[in-house]
Amino acid sequence: MNRLVLASGSKARLMMLQNAGVDCEAVASMIDEDGYKQAMKAEGASAMEAAETLAEMKALRMYRQRPDAIVIAADQMLECNGIWFDKPQDRDQTRAQLQALRGKRHQLVSAAVVYKEGSRIWGKIDTAHLTMRNFSDEWLEWYLDQAGEEIFHCVGGYQLEGLGAQLFTEVKGDYFTVLGMPLLPLIGFLRDHGVLQA
Repeated sequence: MNRLVLASGSKARLMMLQNAGVDCEAVASMIDEDGYKQAMKAEGASAMEAAETLAEMKALRMYRQRPDAIVIAADQMLECNGIWFDKPQDRDQTRAQLQALRGKRHQLVSAAVVYKEGSRIWGKIDTAHLTMRNFSDEWLEWYLDQAGEEIFHCVGGYQLEGLGAQLFTEVKGDYFTVLGMPLLPLIGFLRDHGVLQA
């Protein structure tokens, strides 16, 4: 049986898989995400195309390191009114992102691919739509205080599974897609492929 490797440094993605009973090893796949995103944006790519391409690049990079493994790779893009949002790095950037998204509807695109022996054997892209409420600046500062540094490295500056739920009036789409991976279709594929027990 081939070893399953998640080509990601994302704690959320690893936890999703582990909580669902998928035994895998997580290894960050080091690619120049910012460089690829800038190039794709300049070429007029959609957020969906960017998420899929980045997932593919991560999978290929990991395959070169672990050629005997079945590689799972994923990526997520946040797009609002044609603007792509990346992970903020500190409190100021998180505040700025949340202010930009406040009172608006945005989309989260999550893509996942599976590679084996250098070839893509499965892929899925899913989109969730989230509407953020028009919160006050005072509430925003309270949220930043309470949520802690963990959200500084989450695209959009929130975790829907935690305090971030208070940011929204409506979420349309799959919960796992919001968390960063179309988990149920992935599990279905792994079961059909004999990696998980049917």
